[in-house]
Amino acid sequence: MNISLYILAAFLVLILALAVRAAKGKQMNMEQWSVGGRGFGALFVFLLLAGEFFTTFTFLGGSGMIYQSGAPAYYVMMYLTLAYVFSYYLLPPIWRYAKKHGIISISGFFAHKYNSRLLGMLVAVVGILGTVPNIVLQLKGLGIIVSQTSYGAISPVMAMWIGTIVVTFYVMLSGLHGSAWTAVLKDIAIISVVVFLGCYLPYHYYGGFQPMFAAVAAVKPAHLIFPDKGQSVSWVISTVVLTVVAYYLQPGLFMSALSAKSPKVFRKNTIYLPVYTLMLLFVYFVGYTAVLQVPGLQGAEGDLALLKLSIQTFEPWMIGLIGGVGTLTALVPTSVFLLTAGTLFAQDIYQPLFKPASERTVATAAKTAIPFIAFTSLYFVITGGDALYMLLLMSYNLIMQLVPSFLCSLLPKNPVTKYGAGLGIAAGVATVAYMTIAKTGLATWFPLLPQAVKDLNAGLVALAVNIIVMAAVSVFSKQSVQESGRGEVG
Repeated sequence: MNISLYILAAFLVLILALAVRAAKGKQMNMEQWSVGGRGFGALFVFLLLAGEFFTTFTFLGGSGMIYQSGAPAYYVMMYLTLAYVFSYYLLPPIWRYAKKHGIISISGFFAHKYNSRLLGMLVAVVGILGTVPNIVLQLKGLGIIVSQTSYGAISPVMAMWIGTIVVTFYVMLSGLHGSAWTAVLKDIAIISVVVFLGCYLPYHYYGGFQPMFAAVAAVKPAHLIFPDKGQSVSWVISTVVLTVVAYYLQPGLFMSALSAKSPKVFRKNTIYLPVYTLMLLFVYFVGYTAVLQVPGLQGAEGDLALLKLSIQTFEPWMIGLIGGVGTLTALVPTSVFLLTAGTLFAQDIYQPLFKPASERTVATAAKTAIPFIAFTSLYFVITGGDALYMLLLMSYNLIMQLVPSFLCSLLPKNPVTKYGAGLGIAAGVATVAYMTIAKTGLATWFPLLPQAVKDLNAGLVALAVNIIVMAAVSVFSKQSVQESGRGEVG
């Protein structure tokens, strides 16, 4: 048993200890379990919101995308920074409305705004469909990280089983409190490791940042500019715009935001979160270092760039430390995703259908759903093929379909009816599903269009269908949100 295994085991024990500590002395009713009793200050909310982007996808995928594609990876920093600016105006009125009406989920927000439990159930289903692929992605990343950093002593499947059991236990026990405390450990550890790797590796292999970029420019100049087609400038801009407006509608982020104890928390975080996003630069530096130092990784193997480069550079104890931090980047977001999916199911599907007599029964349903969702996700990871890949591609565009009716619900006079909102979301979701499964889009339908138009994010098409259906149905159904008396904000 090498030293890296001891370090990985120590991280798992520490995670469980923090979860037990977080649950100690708390009455875990539904609000306490799902949104921390709405009592979190700026630091915990900062870590929960920041934790949504420092996942295994960022840890492995950020350096991997630089390794494979180069400049298009910058879109992540662009949309995150703009999304945080957007949150300055968006989150305070949402928080006040949710606090006033006791809302703890995005589907509950829709149900209350449009006075329609059926619409809330539809949004809950879309939210769960959009959340499960993210859980699958984290578990898959966890398997890769533990297998690589244990030098093959633990197989990816075994690592995913252990990770799933651990995260299921601590989510059921401590809810968002456990996620918040483990996020403290995760972010301190990841800042230390990522900054170290991003500074040390370029100097170790090239003698500095400028020589590293000069070497890459000499051998692979295309890695430093946007391509003329595919992930071109128009793809980057359209993807950034769509992601910014949909960012805080991700069910996990929405719930994390509701855990704040006051709207001032969001405004403080708007100052610091864009600065924190700069941590991604160090991940990118690792990817650029690996371009010439770990050649030959093809396709999805590019995601191994950071781990392969680290293994050929450092001693086993350092690899164990990197593996432990990578494990945290998988388990903390997974815990929030599981918590979100369980809450959506219990609050907005189970409760309207079965009308339980007490809140305790709803909380029990949410906690019971956690292992079912966790092990279903694990099943998809182990057995998933192309269907899983398509589901993952669909997830972000699915959440995006909530944007038009959500933003309209914030207006003083909402022109959208519950029928328009529901059918618009359904039409958008169906369009996303068709385009993903049929692997079609603007470039296929209109091959003579300019390249910049063909490269636009496919989510724009589904969003356009959504808006047209929403507007047409709202005009004809003649039932506005104002008539139901729930149109106010704040």
